[in-house]
Amino acid sequence: MSGFSAILRQSFSDFVVEECAATEPSGEGEHLWLWIEKHDLNTSDVVSALARLSGLRQKDIGYAGLKDRRAVTRQWFSLHLPGQADPDWSGLSDAIRVLNARRHHRKLRVGHLRGNRFEICLRECAGDWEAAEQQLNEIRLRGMPNFFGAQRFGRDGGNLQQARALFEGRIQVKDKKRRGLYLSAARSAIFNAVLQQRVDEDTWDQALVGDVMQLEGSGSFFVCQHPDAEIVSRIAAFDIHPSGPLWGCGLPPSEADVHVRELRIADQFALFTEGLCQAGLKQERRSFRVPVHDLTWAREGTNTLRLAFRLPAGAYATSVISQFAQTH
Repeated sequence: MSGFSAILRQSFSDFVVEECAATEPSGEGEHLWLWIEKHDLNTSDVVSALARLSGLRQKDIGYAGLKDRRAVTRQWFSLHLPGQADPDWSGLSDAIRVLNARRHHRKLRVGHLRGNRFEICLRECAGDWEAAEQQLNEIRLRGMPNFFGAQRFGRDGGNLQQARALFEGRIQVKDKKRRGLYLSAARSAIFNAVLQQRVDEDTWDQALVGDVMQLEGSGSFFVCQHPDAEIVSRIAAFDIHPSGPLWGCGLPPSEADVHVRELRIADQFALFTEGLCQAGLKQERRSFRVPVHDLTWAREGTNTLRLAFRLPAGAYATSVISQFAQTH
């Protein structure tokens, strides 16, 4: 950490997020896709408003990802309206603006996006500016460790507490969405612990013998037998990344000492690993690092820093900021 501090989201307009769509609507089909800008609202708030105005059930409204509430965000939503005219959106609140509307033949599904662009303003910055900018340069060159953020674990770690209660049989959770949140939190805790060890060793962006190397933007992977010059070059180009376990039934595909260490850390979460297996989850992988694309920054006045960058789907902007600043 650079000894640098700032205020994040002094105003919701200090945090701007724009979705990078995986697919653009074709212009024809029974689903109406809306490009919406929302201010200081959750994604679920928009879904509720669209459902009320269109008369649809909420499950007939699709979106690619949840976006921050205290922010200005632009994202696609889809509404299943076969053979129906487009509704009049003038009844939406001032906090929801329809910027574009086009038809498409498919519903928008969660996860169907390439990533997100961010424009963030940090205010009342104080501390070592030079060290902060050095860290930003490091992020631009190496990316950042791909930790799951605090959002995954819930307020005060509540999702982890509920996962523990679920696995111990103290609670039953029939709601699939809530149950999924608790299972994801347990998986994320194990992954973060494995990644933390690699960060402590400064090997989170290096290939070790036995590492499971994941292809950028893909679920495909291979086991690294020899970290030769080609592997090193592909890592430097952000073509491949070392990865860690998203726990489930069976053993992770890693080998050699990497495999031993992953099992050793997982043993510290025996309740979670057993519970995840009983829940029917399978072993998966997640990259240890996130490329931070098109990272730029500029000082404004004496105590304001403005950032812009693009992240792949599933990565958190707040994680980028936490690499060089303590925020309030």
